[in-house]
Amino acid sequence: MAIAYPQFFGPKKVDPSLMVSSSSSSSLSPVILSQDELKKVAAYKAVEFVESGMVVGLGTGSTAKHAVDKIAELLHSGKLKNIVGIPTSKITHEQAVSLGIPLSDLNAHPIVDLAIDGADEVDPQMNLVKGRGGSLLREKMVEAATKKFIVIVDESKLVNHLGGSGLAMPVEIVPFCWEFTLKRLEMLFIEAGCVGKLRTVGETGEPYVTDNNNYIIDLYFKKDMGDLKSASDAILRLAGVVEHGMFIDMATTVIVAGKLGVSVTNK
Repeated sequence: MAIAYPQFFGPKKVDPSLMVSSSSSSSLSPVILSQDELKKVAAYKAVEFVESGMVVGLGTGSTAKHAVDKIAELLHSGKLKNIVGIPTSKITHEQAVSLGIPLSDLNAHPIVDLAIDGADEVDPQMNLVKGRGGSLLREKMVEAATKKFIVIVDESKLVNHLGGSGLAMPVEIVPFCWEFTLKRLEMLFIEAGCVGKLRTVGETGEPYVTDNNNYIIDLYFKKDMGDLKSASDAILRLAGVVEHGMFIDMATTVIVAGKLGVSVTNK
């Protein structure tokens, strides 16, 4: 199912239980939520899909962090039992351990019941850009193994086409001859005005290193990159590329928190 803009936040799709308002002397007026508060609302809505006994993919990033916190809270209160978490990054692994969530991996649990994760972009067909936080490979491995993949975002992440925000579409690559790989990636999308940049950290400009000891090339597009599956295949055919941040036809549910409340779209 495609996400229909702008009706996505229309009254029929909004969950009224998650509307927020405040009283004044004359009327009710909506409370303006911060971006982080919107992320929390979407995350908590997603956790409603989690049931006792499930193997749950635990996503990475500022939105997914709220979902992990909520799952831990429900476990400690006894409302959820026998949950096994599969973390999608080292940082999520550390968070889950600190919260007492039992953990395992895909070797022991090759089929995941449900995964909850954020996204950097969501297009009307529920395709995603992920990985601006650097965890795209492990995220894709876990989320490709799940029966139900719930994506949680605030409305700022909605785009007309992937790359439409003008921000990065990440590609994880091996460090060997990374400049050569960067140039080949740019050439694939020369008609889309693609510019690639090695992701760096700190004032020293040292390369960002993923959990898998790889580098990330961030691709920026001036125009639509075209057919996503063709783009995906072309990227993955390049020697030196490990994985890219386009998650195509993977999301089964998208939960968006916006000014009018929360909207849930299922594929």
